[in-house]
Amino acid sequence: MLSTQTNGRGQPQSPRRPYGFSLIELMIVVAIVAILSAIAMNSYAKYMQSSRRSDAYAALSQAQGMMERCYALTFNYKNVATSSSNCTDISTTSQEGYYSISIGPAAATTSTYTLTATPVAGSAQAADTTCASISIDNANNKTALSSGGANESTTCWQQ
Repeated sequence: MLSTQTNGRGQPQSPRRPYGFSLIELMIVVAIVAILSAIAMNSYAKYMQSSRRSDAYAALSQAQGMMERCYALTFNYKNVATSSSNCTDISTTSQEGYYSISIGPAAATTSTYTLTATPVAGSAQAADTTCASISIDNANNKTALSSGGANESTTCWQQ
């Protein structure tokens, strides 16, 4: 005959079930959380890079306004870089400090210009290889290049 265990009142005792989590269950949960965090951090970093590009757009827009103001006063884009004209010099750094603004690739001519925003080395935006330079010219042509030189205009200028 089989003997059964009883509790203190003569009733049969059910087998003990362990409470809590096993180590394997806990490790599976930790692995899932780690994978989800890695995906979330990567997505967040890309989102922040794309949102910081608005600093370049604002700086280019402001510089473009200055160039057009100068042209209206002097009928010449070249005078922006000189202090002898009534034109205000263009700021060389964006408001948030993520981009440097330049007139180029060569100095502006009397009738054309190209403004370029490039990420400042050492800033949080320096890792943005997709939009390594963002440009706009006097005809409002918007271009962007990756760090490898590929045309990324549609990616970088979408708003």
